[in-house]
Amino acid sequence: MRSALTLPEVRWAGASLLAFLAALGVDLLGAPSALVVGLYLACYVLGGWEPALEGLRALGEKRLDVDLLMIVAAVAAAAIGQWFDGGLLIVIFATSGALESVMTARTRASIDALLDLAPETATVVADDGTERTVPAAQLAAGQVVVVRPGERVPGDGAVLDGVSEVDTSALTGEPVPARTGPGDAVLAGTVNGTGVLRVRVSRDAADTVVAGVAAQVERAAETKAGRQLFIERVEQRYSVLVVAGTVLLLGVPLLLGAPFTETLLRAIVFMIVASPCAIVLATMPPLLAAVAVSGRRGTLVKDVTVLEALAEVDTVVLDKTGTLTSGRPQVVSVTPLGSRRADELLALAGAAEAGSEHVLGRAVRAHALERGLHLPHAEGFTAVPGEGVRAVVGGRTVAVGR
Repeated sequence: MRSALTLPEVRWAGASLLAFLAALGVDLLGAPSALVVGLYLACYVLGGWEPALEGLRALGEKRLDVDLLMIVAAVAAAAIGQWFDGGLLIVIFATSGALESVMTARTRASIDALLDLAPETATVVADDGTERTVPAAQLAAGQVVVVRPGERVPGDGAVLDGVSEVDTSALTGEPVPARTGPGDAVLAGTVNGTGVLRVRVSRDAADTVVAGVAAQVERAAETKAGRQLFIERVEQRYSVLVVAGTVLLLGVPLLLGAPFTETLLRAIVFMIVASPCAIVLATMPPLLAAVAVSGRRGTLVKDVTVLEALAEVDTVVLDKTGTLTSGRPQVVSVTPLGSRRADELLALAGAAEAGSEHVLGRAVRAHALERGLHLPHAEGFTAVPGEGVRAVVGGRTVAVGR
């Protein structure tokens, strides 16, 4: 909520709504008409100045925009004393614009979160072996960087030497870190495990996979769906027809001697009812909301047209076993290969994994605790990069492999 209030569109819409509610409240309490009209005017100005400005700009470009049509309808309603109807139209329009701004900001936040996967700095190794810290955004193909335990890989490249486990879950969704050694490819934004890696960067910072994904999401937010393009094409012609119809409803009866007030009211009602505001405003906010929510939940949308296509989907085929998982490995069973019992073996492994941050090590330890097993104290814990852990449990050396 606080982040939304930082957006000017939200603040203007909120102020307009408060003025509208205040005007409605004092009107129901029988306040002087001057106070009521003043509050409604505040509602009109706070919520309508920006659409009016956009509408006038469009008119200067010889386009009849729905913004201007809405402002004209609201002002016309006020001209015949229907302040409530005009104010409600202003509030609805301003609120829709605010929602679109919020969804756009959230989409931008999801893009920024993707870019934040890559670290801010990188440790570059020169030919003479000296190291220097540089901004990760300045990495160029061919440079060699060192990635220490727990650090994020600063750029896409290939491992020159070192063995470790690399957590790629932020990019691929794979819950188990992958054993990575010389010759293996690594991606910017992935997290190094317990080993030290020397990586030769293969792409400039702007060309990394994570930067490409962020660019795709940004393009998705800027693309337009088929229904939206159709409505925009129809909007121009339809708005002209609405204005022409309003002029006819006002002019023809007056020429025939009809009362002015009744004729004007009829024309204004037609303009308000026939205005395409609701249809135009109902297209973009839901699409932006879908892109933003998808990004926050781990699904990146390349194009908003796919959101429309999803309405027709009744079957989903996945090409990989285990794609739909919670991302939290669990021990299913323990099968001893020697004379030890399963619980004894599990207790030893759980004790040895006490100092491990590996996702499988945590799963083993959690399973042992769930079974109520006593885990003896472990000493001399050592994480062997890419291989597993080793510790001394009860005077015995216990090794848990990968």
